[in-house]
Amino acid sequence: MSCVRQAVAKMMRMNSHTVNRLLSPSSSAAPFFSGGDTGRWNPRLWWFLSGNAALFVAINSNTVLAKDASLDEAEGMELRRIEGDSVKFNIHTSKWRVFTDKGREFFLQGKLEEAEKLFLAALQEAKEGFGKRDPHVASASNNLAELYRVNKLYHKAEPLYLEAISILEESFGPEDIRVGSAFHNMGQFYIVQRKLDEARVCYEHALKIKRRVLGLNHTDYADTMYHLGTVLHLQGNEKDSEALVQDSIRILENGGQGESIMCLKRMRYLAQIYLKSKRFEEAEKVQRKILHVMELTKGWNVLDTTITAEGLALILQSTGSLNEAEELFERCLDARKALLPRDHIQIGVNLLHIARVAMLNSDQLKNFDYPKAISELDKANEALHESIRIAQCCLDKLKKQNKKIHNFGATGEIGKNAQVPLVILLEASDALGLLEITKKQLQGSKSERAPNIEAENALFKGVSAYKEFVTERSITESPEMKVEYLKCLKHLLSLNSDGTTERTQQSTEANLQDLRDEIKRLEVELSPHRKHKI
Repeated sequence: MSCVRQAVAKMMRMNSHTVNRLLSPSSSAAPFFSGGDTGRWNPRLWWFLSGNAALFVAINSNTVLAKDASLDEAEGMELRRIEGDSVKFNIHTSKWRVFTDKGREFFLQGKLEEAEKLFLAALQEAKEGFGKRDPHVASASNNLAELYRVNKLYHKAEPLYLEAISILEESFGPEDIRVGSAFHNMGQFYIVQRKLDEARVCYEHALKIKRRVLGLNHTDYADTMYHLGTVLHLQGNEKDSEALVQDSIRILENGGQGESIMCLKRMRYLAQIYLKSKRFEEAEKVQRKILHVMELTKGWNVLDTTITAEGLALILQSTGSLNEAEELFERCLDARKALLPRDHIQIGVNLLHIARVAMLNSDQLKNFDYPKAISELDKANEALHESIRIAQCCLDKLKKQNKKIHNFGATGEIGKNAQVPLVILLEASDALGLLEITKKQLQGSKSERAPNIEAENALFKGVSAYKEFVTERSITESPEMKVEYLKCLKHLLSLNSDGTTERTQQSTEANLQDLRDEIKRLEVELSPHRKHKI
């Protein structure tokens, strides 16, 4: 096991030219990753041994799995059978099979405590039945390690992963495909802990094996390239990350999988890379391609298509293509109303997007079409009020549930579910406050308007909800949530401190000073997160 640690440490000392060589088709050095969402548990990311006393190791992109011979062709997996001296029949091997299968069953049901007991028993039976350095022991160690990873018991998982790799290298050689799969699991283990250097090294080593064994056009090799690309992206190496993700997409498309869920996922990630670097035109092309595939394969009667279209609309909004963005948002709203309950939070989000586009339209029209500019603000006003109503409705439902179960907090489901509607309430309230300020400036002396009581009330609602659900209920608050709260406070202060409106009972000078103090406190707290625009 110490040898494996030394190998990982040695690979981590590879120079900066490694990735460049990996990107070159002529290179003999390259990395690997075997499927699954980065940093998330995928129940298919398991390596099980069972059935007919034969060892099956899947080298398909989404699993490192050993199952019955009847599953050899399942989901396009390429499985290899290893028979011979390692296959033994005795009471221990029989128990190992039973414990492994039952443990897997419990795991897939989410019964992790029961699964752990069975996997521990399976590991012991594998050692006694096959021998301590047999590949079946590596499999049992890996299964248990994966369970500990899911439970975030990383200190227990790591030695098991290392033991599995050590046994496989000893049994099959350091360049065997099963060793590559084991290094992939190790990379997954590191990435969920955000140990990016260690994850990158494991993926690079695994992909080198995959490249030699499978070739440059294998979909499993493409998976490796993609996941290494995600690690490089997280490390800030956008150029190499982009190249790897693009190549992984190309391999899938050339293999006839351009419309697969896996390919669409990678295209979405590529679009995010472009957006992060503000390459909106390239992001738009990729997002249009994704939407085209979704429309052809699923149509508009599923939420996935709606979400994809919404993503394109947001990109168009960023590039100033407001008319097309508005059309897409409206179509998304129609689709959501047909698919979701009237007060679903996704509808509230959609309305918020529509309101923002209308406000942008108003800003473009204000200098040459005043009536139309006001009309756009009125449209935004209506959408924002409905968005606020829906968000408040969701929060009210959660409060009622809390009264019934008395289990409200950051770790409870209610606490988690409250975060999205709370953020939407804050954003919509902030947008409404900004709208009223904009409308007041636009109308100027043309209208003797009443105080901005409506916008003020909306902002107070957002502030009050934040205090109730975050301060009193101890819901975990992110820097992003604090930023939205701060925006509300600033617009509330702006509405009542410019001297152009009457003071309402709520906005006394004492309350305004409280607002200033709260703003100052939040700005200090957010100072390490200045990348968030306020």
